[in-house]
Amino acid sequence: MKQIALINHGCAKNLVDSELMLGKLIKDGYKITLDETKADIVIINTCSFIHDAEKESVKSIFDMVQAGKKIIITGCLTQKYKHELQELIPEAIAFLGTSDINKITDIIKKVTKEKKPIYAVNETPNYQYPEDIARQQITVGASSYVKIADGCDFNCGYCIIPQLRGPYKSRKIENIVNEVKELSKKGVSEVVLIAQDTTSYGKDIYGKPSLKELLIELNKIEELNWIRIMYTYPSLLTDDLLKTINSLEKVVKYIDVPLQHVSKNMLKAMNRPLIDNKALIKKIRKLVPNAAIRTTFITGYPTETEEDFNELYNFVKEMKIDRLGVFEFSKEKNTKAYNLKPQITAKVKKQRKKLLMELQQEVSKEINKKLTGKKTDCIVEALQNDGTVIARSYKDAPEVDGLVYVNTKTPVIPGDIITVKITGAFEYDLTATF
Repeated sequence: MKQIALINHGCAKNLVDSELMLGKLIKDGYKITLDETKADIVIINTCSFIHDAEKESVKSIFDMVQAGKKIIITGCLTQKYKHELQELIPEAIAFLGTSDINKITDIIKKVTKEKKPIYAVNETPNYQYPEDIARQQITVGASSYVKIADGCDFNCGYCIIPQLRGPYKSRKIENIVNEVKELSKKGVSEVVLIAQDTTSYGKDIYGKPSLKELLIELNKIEELNWIRIMYTYPSLLTDDLLKTINSLEKVVKYIDVPLQHVSKNMLKAMNRPLIDNKALIKKIRKLVPNAAIRTTFITGYPTETEEDFNELYNFVKEMKIDRLGVFEFSKEKNTKAYNLKPQITAKVKKQRKKLLMELQQEVSKEINKKLTGKKTDCIVEALQNDGTVIARSYKDAPEVDGLVYVNTKTPVIPGDIITVKITGAFEYDLTATF
């Protein structure tokens, strides 16, 4: 039996797809190895969201080709470039698109038998979550991502995700609940709900956005401690949904709402909701007291003027968002922004990002300093050799936010929820005792 390795690139949604492929392979009797050097076949699940992500995926592909491995390329890169990628990388034994992951074992059987490359990329992706497959988790710990939907029906000017992932497709509430129950039994303490847009959840199968109903059901799972929601859409954060988040004890008071910009000119150019983002932030803080708010912004989007950027800069300065990420605009083919003029120079994009991030460091440190001496709930992530406990507060999502370094003599294990006292504050991280 052949040994198979998998290299994953990109977002948490890609990670879930990789875990589903591994689950399918194990179910069908294949052996998985974490060591690519020992693998007969290496699957590379690629990302194509921005140019830098593409470069990482391409590097893995060529590293494995040079190592003489048989490679299967899956994910967004194959969906974006289709037959062009097949011509560029003739060494690959197979190509799978974003909505073809459930075909992975059939493809391996076929390519082994026929000894010629297989191309299995659906021209129009239509993602269907393979509910019959148990994920084989790559990262096992206190938290686990749970994909509640995939695809996107919005058409933001900078984004190719709808072309790569197809239309919005939700999973049924009962299937998500069953998966979370299984994860909880395995010791997962926090589930992180993900989709291209979590607030649209259910609209395609229940006739209306149904994230509220899903949260109510997940909140009933006894073994589960925390439910975290990522990637909400600004215009879909209704009063009703925010009140639900506030009322459910297991739903952490953490609102991830990528705004991308605040200038009306930019929002219009980006094809984003023309809403008052200051009013939205104030509404969140009113309806979910003590909410940690996370957002992302894009600098250097085509036509962004100094005035537009200053409006964004002043927004960050005034609104004091808890967690903030900034991306330089990445020019992607087949998007509205690709031919939009004037394009902004790389130097200006970088400079604007730097200014925003330096400002946010000051904001973040100021927010963190106010926590000194106060108590907060944290989830235990890991234990260091020197006895320090690495934890995350409810204000921090895995991988993207800060950490809390806890000094304690009390025995704890990953997944425990502990109430710590904050003793020190830095730009992003905290120290505490327990």
